[in-house]
Amino acid sequence: MKQLEVQIMGQSYLLGCPPEGDARLLDAVNRVDLAMCKIRDSGKIKARDRIAVLAALNLAFEVPEQSAAVQPPSPKQADPSRDEAQLSALLQRLDLALGQDGQLL
Repeated sequence: MKQLEVQIMGQSYLLGCPPEGDARLLDAVNRVDLAMCKIRDSGKIKARDRIAVLAALNLAFEVPEQSAAVQPPSPKQADPSRDEAQLSALLQRLDLALGQDGQLL
């Protein structure tokens, strides 16, 4: 496994990278850096750890949307209105946990 030195929000990180995984890792680093810088530049949150958590949640939130675009929905999937209700409840819980630092979405 080789190592790549990358920059995320101005800080250097040395990351392990599987063979032939350079492009995917650099793409992931770029997405994380963009997400974190966007949150930081909004000016609402200053703490790096909170910025990282929000960026991770936002990126994770996008994953099901991307997967749904790639795969057609199967008839056995859960009820979309129930999924929306669960997601809304989860976002409310996250907002309460984050307190005055800002809302997730």
